[in-house]
Amino acid sequence: MMEVENRIETFGAGVEDLPDELKDRRASGGSGSGVNDVILEESEEDSRDGLENAGDKANGVPPSAGGRIIKKAKRPTKASSFSEPGAPTGPGQQLSLNRASKNLRRSRNAMGRGLPKKGGAGGKGTWGKLGDEMELPWVDPNDPNYDSAGEEGEVGEAKATTKNIKLNTLVPEMNEEDVKKAVDPLLLEYFENGDTEEVLYSLEEMLLNIGTRRWMIAYLAIELSMDHKPSHREMTSQLVSELYQKVISQRDIGKAFDSLLRQLPDLILDTPDAPTILGNFMARCIADDCIPPKFLQSYKGNVTEEHAIKALSRADMLLSMKHGLVRLDNVWGVGGGIRPVKYLVKKIVLLLKEYLCSCDIEEATRCLKDLEVPHFHHELVYEAVVMVIESSHEKTEEAMCKLLQSLFRSFVITIDQMRAGFQRCYDQMVDISIDVPQAYIILERWVLRCRQAGIINDDIVKKMPSRGRKRFVSEGDGGLIKDSSYFW
Repeated sequence: MMEVENRIETFGAGVEDLPDELKDRRASGGSGSGVNDVILEESEEDSRDGLENAGDKANGVPPSAGGRIIKKAKRPTKASSFSEPGAPTGPGQQLSLNRASKNLRRSRNAMGRGLPKKGGAGGKGTWGKLGDEMELPWVDPNDPNYDSAGEEGEVGEAKATTKNIKLNTLVPEMNEEDVKKAVDPLLLEYFENGDTEEVLYSLEEMLLNIGTRRWMIAYLAIELSMDHKPSHREMTSQLVSELYQKVISQRDIGKAFDSLLRQLPDLILDTPDAPTILGNFMARCIADDCIPPKFLQSYKGNVTEEHAIKALSRADMLLSMKHGLVRLDNVWGVGGGIRPVKYLVKKIVLLLKEYLCSCDIEEATRCLKDLEVPHFHHELVYEAVVMVIESSHEKTEEAMCKLLQSLFRSFVITIDQMRAGFQRCYDQMVDISIDVPQAYIILERWVLRCRQAGIINDDIVKKMPSRGRKRFVSEGDGGLIKDSSYFW
């Protein structure tokens, strides 16, 4: 302040022109506590301008505007605070102060306000205050941990608008090998229970994975049925008709037949009559309105492979015969227990006669399974015993015993069916013995042979009947012959 007053005197300013405050301070020797804000107001414009310029030059402050001298306040630092009256001056007091304040999280900057950094959460190696991460000016939406609570939100002071995110289901499509592994178990289970609704429900669940390979459903069903019985082929035709327009389309069925025609040379190795079977399937699908009749016409003149021509000719022949569409409902024949009993009995008798000629147990077993009448196997046991009694030949007994033993051990004929067949023969022995007088003797020998082979148990042997001994009675009886109750 003394410098200001000296400069004012240098420029010719009198004491009379100074304000009262400066006069008082000059009279007191110009001593002050120093560095507070001073605002000088002058009534005259010339003296005010002179004071402003003098003050700016003396303190290094830019010239003020508007007639006011504004100086930035310097906050007290550590050095200045210790120089004030009453501050600790001794080394002991200074050391205790440092020890007390060394753990404070205040700013060490001498120019600061003495407040802790980040509200007490700053400093080296710190994460900052809880929630600071939510006040970041920008968040990467591609961050895996990014979570948008709403479509619009404020991040700090900046507003960020997030776009609507649409998630599309991406399902990988199966290859041909995976489709085969997924569909084959369904078809095999269908051959056991015949439930088309279950197959339809299961296939609808995997349609997204199958994708453009839906044609393989019809392809695999027809190919798998070629190795099975006619009744299974009938079930396959019904399944294809049921899946039509629900899982597979007309184009899928046509593509399946086209692929099967190309694979006929390989299919014949396992199924010799594959062309005939494939022709029956094509004709049946046309009759069921799954594919149009012009499907066969599209191959005329375009197929040169021998087996494919045979399959197409078979289908054309079935469709061109009189009432062909109606007859195609039974193109696979009548299978299982639907067939008449007389028809089944005739088939079983022919089976046993053919076996006695060839002694081929495997062929006889296959023919019996093809009949698909496991509940009627007792008829084969009955017919086998009757043939043994009527032939009265030891070779016949031996051959029939081997056949029944093989069927029993392979579980084709159960013990219940075996017991029922022998019991039927026991009940008919009275009528059989009329044609074969030695029937009881042959039956006893045959039953003991079967017991030794393990075909029947002791219960069946005990139920075997024996012919009663006939004798002449006394003359008082009139010479009548009576059957005794003695059995041997």
